[in-house]
Amino acid sequence: MSARMPFPTEHSGSADLHLHSAHSDGTEPPAEVMAAAHRHGIRVAALTDHDTTAGWPEAADAATSLGMTFVPGMELSARHDWRSVHVLAYLFDPDHAALRNLTDRIRESRLGRVRNMVDRIGEDYDLTWDDILEQTAQDATVGRPHIADALIARGHVRDRGEAFDGILSPDSPYYVSLYAPDPVTAVAAVADAGGVPIIAHPAGRDGMLPPRIIDRMLEAGLAGFELGHRENVEPGVTRLRKLVAERDLIVTGSSDYHGRGKPNLPGEFTTSADMVARIIERGSGWAPVIP
Repeated sequence: MSARMPFPTEHSGSADLHLHSAHSDGTEPPAEVMAAAHRHGIRVAALTDHDTTAGWPEAADAATSLGMTFVPGMELSARHDWRSVHVLAYLFDPDHAALRNLTDRIRESRLGRVRNMVDRIGEDYDLTWDDILEQTAQDATVGRPHIADALIARGHVRDRGEAFDGILSPDSPYYVSLYAPDPVTAVAAVADAGGVPIIAHPAGRDGMLPPRIIDRMLEAGLAGFELGHRENVEPGVTRLRKLVAERDLIVTGSSDYHGRGKPNLPGEFTTSADMVARIIERGSGWAPVIP
């Protein structure tokens, strides 16, 4: 069995570039996410909600009021065969037509997927669409975590982990697939919008993408990999570090904080100052917000 990456004994930096708010599957408003990051010693933070930029203004105001630099971001959904691929996108133009059309299509698919899953689950469990709305912030990207939270509120499961291992798992009869572009298309869309695409937790337990796909993503503008993440495992991390050295790619480390939605805490992995500088230098669609 593959071994998890060891947790660092101390912070190696003060930048956390992977944080989620209630605008997607986090449990806190953007301002509270920035406050949590600040309490954990973070001084450069990115909000990377799934397929939406709705939280940027609130997060930017909160971060700068605390003396933090805010790096606008997003986690774009993609898929290769059966595997979900998450593309962290930084400093892109949120009004770029092609990227906006792509995220709109993904969000519409998410909404339809959740409605269909709730209808299926509701045949066997006491669960309605109103239960989902009670767990969803206004303008949020709706997803399976919101169903999980509704199942918890109804007493059907104890926590999100139990929900995802059972009722919401891909093997469940209630499961509905989600539309997502292939990762090469996703990377190209971010790059075309002036953004900096980084693959999130690229060496997770599901395994790495095939080398030919990684090569095509690099040709499309992929800037690097999030190698500091609790879901990454060996030997994938070692293989990617070799590729990073060969191609002089960007390496990030982040928490993937979701508030109460996951045990991850801000700053458990961080991104070095020189890598943050490379991201800022490369991004041309939007600018970081500096206090």
